[in-house]
Amino acid sequence: MAGNAFLLSIIYLLVGIAVEGARRVYPSTFVQRLSLSLDALPARALEFVGAMEPLRRVYLNGKLPEYQVRLIFGVTTVAIIFVLAFVVGLIVGGLRSYVERRALRKYNQGGRG
Repeated sequence: MAGNAFLLSIIYLLVGIAVEGARRVYPSTFVQRLSLSLDALPARALEFVGAMEPLRRVYLNGKLPEYQVRLIFGVTTVAIIFVLAFVVGLIVGGLRSYVERRALRKYNQGGRG
């Protein structure tokens, strides 16, 4: 579970670095839209917890450089990936346990009769 989340986080961060580099070197509409789509997940998560508006205000006032905003978005996304991996792991583990217990009950009932 943690290994998959770690791998997915690394892939996301590498894609983000590549897109950010492309955005600076080759600022096309496609690259700009790709960058915005990568920023959508952490922006919505930060908005959900009430942190996006203060972050936006500080950034627009010039008190927070762009690289720090990118760093905050990256950390937020990695946290989301790990939380999702944990939740999915709990659900799958619970379902697996349920199926195993049910199969064991059927086996025990069949063996006694």
